[in-house]
Amino acid sequence: MVDVHDSTAWSLPGIATLDFGRAARRGYPEAIYCAGKTPEQVAAIAAAIREQPAVTLFTRANPDHVAAIRAVLPDARHDAAAKLLAWPPEPPSPTGGLVLVVAAGTSDIPIAREAELTASYLGRATETLIDVGVAGLHRILNQVDLLRRAKVIVVAAGMDGALPSVVAGLTSAPVIALPTSVGYGAAFEGLAALLAMLNACSPGVAVVNIDNGYGAGHLAAQIAAPDVTPTQ
Repeated sequence: MVDVHDSTAWSLPGIATLDFGRAARRGYPEAIYCAGKTPEQVAAIAAAIREQPAVTLFTRANPDHVAAIRAVLPDARHDAAAKLLAWPPEPPSPTGGLVLVVAAGTSDIPIAREAELTASYLGRATETLIDVGVAGLHRILNQVDLLRRAKVIVVAAGMDGALPSVVAGLTSAPVIALPTSVGYGAAFEGLAALLAMLNACSPGVAVVNIDNGYGAGHLAAQIAAPDVTPTQ
């Protein structure tokens, strides 16, 4: 039973109540979403996290956030493309199955990278495929062996959002469709891709929100987690 009075919550008055018990409760630690927070707020959060053993991800960090976090955690790893920082800087040793992250086009890399790093820092082995969208179908068909080695596949795509359905038709692994906001006007900043993915013909496709690389990577890490035999 979850203790609603969990003492592992850490209050920063006027800023945040950090959930240091989440890793023990759910198996994965809390992440810090930086967008909408001031640099001073994320610096205060970073200072509170500094003494905690769990991996912490700071997502959607702009340059001011990065500077503020690194002033407190100077060795934090920063990936500019993914707008993500990780502390401690090295991911844990991987366990479980392979998480494969596929980006339909080069423009999808930032969101795919967020997914890949999230899965890695949550303890999974990861690989990536870049620029294998349906405009040149031979490119993904040439990677069928790799697709079939994966325990779960994240497919990031904008435009018409067709690639996840194609990938799901080539492998038995579950596919996490990650719509991106890449595309011209009628793509409606990822809405067209989102709707296409929700209507995927291939079974075994789950869909996360537009540009939600963190959510896709987190779900992939859970699916690819090692099997645990329940204790009696």
